[in-house]
Amino acid sequence: MHLTPAEAHELIRNDPSLRLIDVRPPSEYQTIHVQGAELLPFTQLDPQAVAAQVEADQRVVVFCRKGVRAQQAAEKLEAAGCRNVAVVAGGMEAWEQAGLPVVRGAATMSLERQVRIGAGSLVVLGILLGWLVHPALYLLAAFVGAGLVFAGVTDTCGMAMVLARMPWNQARTGREKVSTGQTPSGAHT
Repeated sequence: MHLTPAEAHELIRNDPSLRLIDVRPPSEYQTIHVQGAELLPFTQLDPQAVAAQVEADQRVVVFCRKGVRAQQAAEKLEAAGCRNVAVVAGGMEAWEQAGLPVVRGAATMSLERQVRIGAGSLVVLGILLGWLVHPALYLLAAFVGAGLVFAGVTDTCGMAMVLARMPWNQARTGREKVSTGQTPSGAHT
């Protein structure tokens, strides 16, 4: 089941037993999240443990950045026995665009952007090393390209999984502030 951000916001306001799960990496969660959302990164999600904690008719709403990981997490939760699972369509990006309240922390670089930088750097390095050192080193660029194709076909990314575990992508304590989603001029923040 998919909910618009507005529908999810209403559920959160009206159902105190609702369990709100954010499956993004800790660094993305720290930057911006919905108040009351529980961080359970997709790479560490244990659907059986969550299902064991959820009451029979308790609603579970799952977030991610755009909705893809949340959909995968919801399918895993349903397979583990959760009966009433919904995904926020468009994820955190749609929630923020709708001007709904968020908790903001220190800004960090998104995991998606880190993957692009890492993959691009490895391709350039492989080409340079192949040209300057030995032609066999062109295989580095080919390997990264094959990894990107695999990531696109399977919707899983090994580089993202590795980067998500790096120290700079772990949640840090710090000052956070609740935002209504609107700036004084009425524009979205």
